[in-house]
Amino acid sequence: MSVATPIPARHKDVNRAKVCDDNFVEFVKAWDGRPGHRPAPDEAVLEGSHCSARDFLELFESQLVSRHLDLMARVLRVQQKVFYTIGSSGHEGNAMVARLTRHTDPAFLHYRSGGFMAERFRKLPDMDPVMDSALSFAASKDDPISGRHKGWGSKPLWVLPQTSTIASHLPKALGTAIAIEQAKRIGHALPIPDDSIAICSFGDASSNHATAQTAFNTAQWTAYQRLPAPVLFVCEDNGIGISVKTPGGWIGNAFRQRPGLDYFFADGLDLASGYGQVQAAVEHCRRTRRPTFLHLQTTRIMGHAGTDFEIEWRSFEELMAVEASDPLLRSAAIALESGLMGKDELLAKYEAMRARCFAAADEADRRPKLDDLAEVMAPLAPYTPDKVQAQATRNDFSERRLAVFGSEARLPENQAPKHLAIQINQALHDLFCQYPEALLFGEDVAQKGGVYTVTKGLHKAFRNARVFNTLLDETMILGLAQGYANVGLLPLPEIQYLAYFHNACDQIRGEACSLQFFSNGQFRNPMVMRIASLGYQRGFGGHFHNDNSITALRDIPGLVVGCPSRGDDAATMLRTMMALAKVDGRVCAFLEPIALYMTKDLYEPGDGQWLTAYPAPGEAMELGQERVYAPEATDLVIFSFGNGVPMSLRAARRIEASKGWKVRVVDLRWLQPLNADAIARHAGECKRILVVDEGRRSAGVGEGIITAVVEAGQGAKPLRRVVGEDTYTPLAGAAFLVIPSDDDIVTMAEGIP
Repeated sequence: MSVATPIPARHKDVNRAKVCDDNFVEFVKAWDGRPGHRPAPDEAVLEGSHCSARDFLELFESQLVSRHLDLMARVLRVQQKVFYTIGSSGHEGNAMVARLTRHTDPAFLHYRSGGFMAERFRKLPDMDPVMDSALSFAASKDDPISGRHKGWGSKPLWVLPQTSTIASHLPKALGTAIAIEQAKRIGHALPIPDDSIAICSFGDASSNHATAQTAFNTAQWTAYQRLPAPVLFVCEDNGIGISVKTPGGWIGNAFRQRPGLDYFFADGLDLASGYGQVQAAVEHCRRTRRPTFLHLQTTRIMGHAGTDFEIEWRSFEELMAVEASDPLLRSAAIALESGLMGKDELLAKYEAMRARCFAAADEADRRPKLDDLAEVMAPLAPYTPDKVQAQATRNDFSERRLAVFGSEARLPENQAPKHLAIQINQALHDLFCQYPEALLFGEDVAQKGGVYTVTKGLHKAFRNARVFNTLLDETMILGLAQGYANVGLLPLPEIQYLAYFHNACDQIRGEACSLQFFSNGQFRNPMVMRIASLGYQRGFGGHFHNDNSITALRDIPGLVVGCPSRGDDAATMLRTMMALAKVDGRVCAFLEPIALYMTKDLYEPGDGQWLTAYPAPGEAMELGQERVYAPEATDLVIFSFGNGVPMSLRAARRIEASKGWKVRVVDLRWLQPLNADAIARHAGECKRILVVDEGRRSAGVGEGIITAVVEAGQGAKPLRRVVGEDTYTPLAGAAFLVIPSDDDIVTMAEGIP
């Protein structure tokens, strides 16, 4: 909305931030209207408005905070005192959303949320949005949320910091909304009021992103089943994404008629008219518990960021037209027309806020920066071994176990040795007894029990509130996991195959694993992600059921990756991963070798040597702890994991028979972080080294093992690698041409001097 008084034109001024700044001052000075009768604090600021005078004055102050933070950042960027200049100018109307929601409503915000943050800061005493923002802009060590990333965030205000500049925060925002309701169904005490809603803001351009669309689709899918999902999607529509314009009317046309996504429009450029519209959307979401889409009309002035010189690609006429829609001009007009402020008072308030922001920036610049590597990385991957071990070995749930398994005789540790799939299943039953807040979900995991029956019986034992199927969308499965974790639940999402994880990788890489780092440990989203993985399925299913690429997982900072090769290890590893999640908030990936699920034999058919006894509760595997076969052997050490372990054991027997060597086999079990000290120790104790990596030749686990060997000074020893090829897995017998075999291991070993 443009204001009635024309804005002076500055055709040739390159600095459009200065233009917008001058526009405000000159607009106020030139205003020649007649002020109305000054309304009382609780009266409407303008006739017919739902916004009171008190509401307006405080919202206007929040708008000024946001604007002068932007102007300050533009000036100080060139002095290397500010390191982030994507601003909120034109979006200050989002302060209305903050005012009309609670500080306990979890918020996942668009980067243009200066107005929202300034307004939400009012909800708790002794908090200063200007100083906190200045510390963030300056990457100060004293930044209350992080100092590692300029992202809006506050633990007391329930604003979870986002790294996303697109839309990857939408799935976890929806997940949090669903989690609020799910927690109540299982009797889990929420850290926020039971009628809270989740708020998620984003731009019009971001609404087109695949990650956004998966959240909208899931919201509709949920509402269609009449399941509650109290999420307020706030689309801040400024009509442009960096330089790409959104077609006029696109957002309204695309979202107004979506079934299950209740649409509201609000004028974010005008506090007087927009306030009641925002209020209607917020009240609807909280009352109905339905997904709600608030289309908030905004604009974008001063460019995308400080380095965006719009005059290079937009005409001055177009820029001036956009700048005339500046919401602060409309707010100034309301202040003057209503009689709430005179021109001198208004300009004094404007300049006082400028001075306050620059003073905060000067103070922030004097504060210490992060200058120690250990300090920078401290929140990334916290690990408290004693507490994790105590949690993993905790055994105070025997009564629940007896109720679930039926009797003492039926407890899994009292059964005959079993194969991997059954032992994982037994361990999951135990974990659900140990952790009442645990949830397991994914595709086909409930009544069917998973495509390999690994989750069989869990749904019957723990019912639909804790074990349930999701829609077929890996991105949303991991978004749900983050949402559940945000409210204190302990999720075990299942990704049906490793190849399917890549569809959703950024939910772990960019969102889940970054949260503790970018919040300095104040927020966390613990989870144990189970993934059916790897090859050796006799060519069935081709690539998508035999994916052997672990690289995308091992490259994620802070992620714990484990891969058991046998049933007892799977049980004790799961206990440790759940403890890591519970105690330290870690995100873990548990890779289950599909080809070993049902494997019973090792050397000969019927020998049963790959069956294992179930470890009773109280036993757990230390993070990074390897399993060693023939620890006394020193002629050759074979490092491997997953399917490579039984292959290496069979090959070791043949190598000993042909060459007379005593062969040590080391099952690394933990693939990220790799236990470099253990690798170095075993390499140092043995004469020859062989690495067996069922993954791909490039960027696989084997490269990490070899690096650990070489960096430990053991690279001069005879060192070889057996590894898969850099290709996708084909069907049928051709699959065995691209992955290692027992014969490959033996042949390689026989060539070692």
